[in-house]
Amino acid sequence: MASSVISPPSASFIVKKKELGGSAFSSSSSPSPFSVPKCNKSAAKKIVSAMAPQQAERMPATTGSVKTAMTLTEKIFARASEKPQLSPGDNVWVNVDTLMTHDISGPGSIGIFKREFGPDAKVWDREKVVIIPDHYIFTADKLANRNVDILRDFCNDQNIKYFYDIKDLGNFKANPDYKGVCHVALAQEGHCRPGEVLLGTDSHTCTAGAFGQFATGIGNTDAGFVLGTGKLLLKVPPTLKFIMDGEMPDYLLAKDLILQIIGEISVAGATYKSMEFAGTTVESLTMEERMTLCNMVIEAGGKNGVVPADSTTFKYLEDKTTIPYEPVYSDAQARFLTEYRFDITKLEPLVAKPHSPDNRALARECKDVKIDRVYIGSCTGGKTEDFMAVAKVFLASGKKVKVPTFLVPATRKVWMDLYTLPVPGSGGKTCSQIFEEAGCDTPASPTCGACMGGPRDTYARMNKAVVCVSTTNRNFPGRMGHKEGQVYLASPYTAAASALTGSVTDPREFLQ
Repeated sequence: MASSVISPPSASFIVKKKELGGSAFSSSSSPSPFSVPKCNKSAAKKIVSAMAPQQAERMPATTGSVKTAMTLTEKIFARASEKPQLSPGDNVWVNVDTLMTHDISGPGSIGIFKREFGPDAKVWDREKVVIIPDHYIFTADKLANRNVDILRDFCNDQNIKYFYDIKDLGNFKANPDYKGVCHVALAQEGHCRPGEVLLGTDSHTCTAGAFGQFATGIGNTDAGFVLGTGKLLLKVPPTLKFIMDGEMPDYLLAKDLILQIIGEISVAGATYKSMEFAGTTVESLTMEERMTLCNMVIEAGGKNGVVPADSTTFKYLEDKTTIPYEPVYSDAQARFLTEYRFDITKLEPLVAKPHSPDNRALARECKDVKIDRVYIGSCTGGKTEDFMAVAKVFLASGKKVKVPTFLVPATRKVWMDLYTLPVPGSGGKTCSQIFEEAGCDTPASPTCGACMGGPRDTYARMNKAVVCVSTTNRNFPGRMGHKEGQVYLASPYTAAASALTGSVTDPREFLQ
């Protein structure tokens, strides 16, 4: 067992790492901050006895087979595969509780399902398939529109219970079933439950791990197979544990926590590994903040992220689902590949500079970076609490934004919240009122928007080589449109502060 100390950008912020077995740290262009003790040469073994000494006769055990302790993710795999015991590396057929697909991957998955199972085949369970148009919706692009038509025809033919359709693209409110971004809608509509297996044809399906379930993205071929069988062959991942302790400073959000983690372990540091989050800081997070934390584990290469279910989880689910669920938890003696410990009280607001989510820097170190726009939205940063955080900064400053600030609520419910929920400390003002006073764009229709670029007429798409501070999840070249554009990933606090100054800005300038 080895241990080492990590020094992040802020010298006072200490992370301790404990390794069990091999190292989970992926090498990068810069020297590794981990100090790994060299192995000593093993001493020659001496034979001290040619036969075992005589012992009293041992009776057979009467307590059953000995079980090895398992992590939360391993337990979910064991239950879903009907196995009493599993270990990392085991390949098992897993029974799927929910399959989600959307307008980008849905048509391909449907095509594979029909090709492999027959044009008249039926899905394994029409109530366990959730289909959510959300990516390329409010566009005149005919191919994008056709994708939604394909979903609609399939759902009508299969009598899919949970299809959140949209027909009137001119007014989303005219579509009673339309929800918006799939990962937020899944939670709001009660499709996320502790202990279950949720698969989706989108890499950010891992968001649902916030509910103490196994959730991960899969490809169209796998989804086509799941549509027909309700099963998928999966390998049990080893688990990395991230223990975050300390009271969360009022200028930090979960986005800062996950950017810190990705910055430490790199975009490949958790490749095909489960990332389990624990500690007093995590326990204090709301469900939406836990969703942010789990949402970006894929940006570290993670197979899934998971937060153990607790009273916060159960309270959120009270009015969301009537389906019984059974949470599971890691055993006290469960074996984690690596443990990381963080003192969150020492962390400062962060950004991920272009062009990678692990290109971490302190927000205050980027104060000279001039920006052209700010984007608030996506499954990562377009939830109600994200907009509340933005409104909090605007309210504290009393100023107007200096650059165009685009607001894209994740779902219909979030959009409604912006116009109905009062912002704490505002004297009853809503987010929409505060945004209007600050000079922001009017909140757009709920969708994934410009997070993944999309057709050229997508609202707020970066059609020019501009610099943007965004609450989204990826900043690779071309991710939000123009391949020469620059995207700085940030928390809603940091994004709001940057909108007010026209430069990348530490939110403490307005929150303290």
